[in-house]
This record gives sequence, C-alpha cells and structure tokens, in this order.
Amino acid sequence: MRTEEDIKKELKEKNKDMRMREANVRLNPATGGMAYSASVGLYYAFSLLILMLLVIFKADKNEEIVTYANYLAAPLAIFLCTVLILRFRNIRFKAVFHFKCKFRYYIIALLLVFGLLFSLSWINDLSLKFFKLFGYNERESYFPNLSGGYIVPALLVIALLPAVFEECLFRGLMLSCCRTSMGGVATIFTVGFCFSLFHGSPEQTFYQFIAGCVFTFIALRSGSILPSVLMHFLNNAVIVVLQACGALGVDGALKISAGGSIALIVVSAACFIGAIVWLSLDGIPLRKSEKHASRSFYMFASFGIFAMAVVWTTTLFGLG
Repeated sequence: MRTEEDIKKELKEKNKDMRMREANVRLNPATGGMAYSASVGLYYAFSLLILMLLVIFKADKNEEIVTYANYLAAPLAIFLCTVLILRFRNIRFKAVFHFKCKFRYYIIALLLVFGLLFSLSWINDLSLKFFKLFGYNERESYFPNLSGGYIVPALLVIALLPAVFEECLFRGLMLSCCRTSMGGVATIFTVGFCFSLFHGSPEQTFYQFIAGCVFTFIALRSGSILPSVLMHFLNNAVIVVLQACGALGVDGALKISAGGSIALIVVSAACFIGAIVWLSLDGIPLRKSEKHASRSFYMFASFGIFAMAVVWTTTLFGLG
C-alpha cells in the first residue's frame, strides 16, 4: 500500500515532467531566432547608450575607457537578452543550461582550442588578403593597457565575460532551441553562422564561423556548455597573454622562427583533426533536420541577421 510520502513523491515527479515538457515546447527554433534578433537589438541599444554616457561625462576621448566600453557592450546585451527570453518565455534555467559532462570532453576542448589558435589562424590572413581586393582596410586591433596588474581586468572583459555570456546565448539558449527539430548538422552550421556574423568582422568571418561550429559541436556531444566556455575563454585569453608578453608581431603572427612555426602548425593541426574525429565517433550520429524546421528560426532571426549583415558590409567597404 502506498504511503502519503510515496504519493507526494509521485506527484512531484509528474509535475517535474510536465514542466520539462512545457519548457521543451517553448524551446523551439522560433525562440532561438527571437533570441538572436533581440541580442542584436540590445547590442545596438547598449552601444548607443554607452556612447552617449561617454560623451556626457566627456570620456569619449579617453582611448582606454572607450576600449573597455566597446568590449563590455556585447556581453551585457547578451546577458540581458538571455535573462529576458528565459523570463518572458517562462523557460526554466535547468532546461537550457547543463553543466555536467564527462572529463574526456575537457581534454577534447583543449586539443580543439590548441588547433584553432595555432593551425587555423592563417585563415584570418587569407581572408584579409581576399577582402583587400575589394578595398577593405584592416581595422586596428585595440587592446587596453596590458602591463602589470592591468592584464586582469583586460582578461575579464576580453576573455571571461564574452566566454560566459556568449556561450550562454549561442551554445545554451539557441542550441537548446534548435537541436530538437533542426537536427545536429543544421544546428551546428546555423549557430556557427550567427556567431560569426554577430562579431561583424570581415577578416575574422571564416575563422569565427569554424570556431562557432566547433564550439557548437562539442556542446552537442558533451551535453554541457562548460567545454565550449573553456574553449572560448582560452581562445581569447591566450591572445591577450601573448599580446601582453610581446610575443605577437604587428600582423598578429607569433614571433617564432619559420621552422618553429611549421612544427607548431603541424602539431596543432594534428590535434585539431584528431579531436574532431574523436568527437565524430563519440556517440550516435547527429540527427537530421525535420522538414522546414529552419524556416521559423530564420524568420525570427531575420532582423538580427540583416542588422549584423549591414554592420559587416559597412565595415568591409569602410562606410562605418
């Protein structure tokens, strides 16, 4: 005979299952597209607000403050957007963000980020040379003061905050919204494309697309956002540390001998390819997309895609 405690436990489990089913209904491609467009809109709004505040307080001529402000705009917009979408769509935190995963995925993450940094960085140089054919002028990379203890706040705004908040949006909310009906392959390329476009940098478009796809792939396989957060953080942090140490040249290339550069590229490429193969063989094949599943995502993401495409184009032709 069931006790009162057994009945309460059973009701609790039923309510939990019901809440999860309701959350899964709301976690659809349309919500993912809505989240992307909202993030872009808030990014524009935050950038304008920050610019106004800098002008009001006469800090717009201070390059250090302007640099920090520019780095903070996107993470703040993304954080606010993610919170608002979860709140107004009544989606539970646990339905979107998962943190537990097997240790091997952290090993794979380290191999992948090592490969991205040192075997695929040439893609940026190739992209730059290609876009220069259309009259594109490379944007100067602005870093805040990295000397002494100043590297700590720099790592915070350039590496940690973007890694946490961007992954919460792209590999958390958007991935959770797309993976069920759009399938694995379509989700990887869709999230990777939106991630790349969001940064609005022509010379980094292809590298960021590959990085975005890889981040999404490991998040899908591991079932957690932590490996992609680790990869994103290390990808940004290593560049900041190398810049602070003076290990990067004017062109952003690592200051090492030609032989050392070739050896580094070969080893890092082997790590990257090996990690991709490892991920591909790990688990069941990725699900195929349902018919017309992507349509609702792109319908709701169209504002964000168009807005960032305008930024990308104006940057390419020097109109911004």
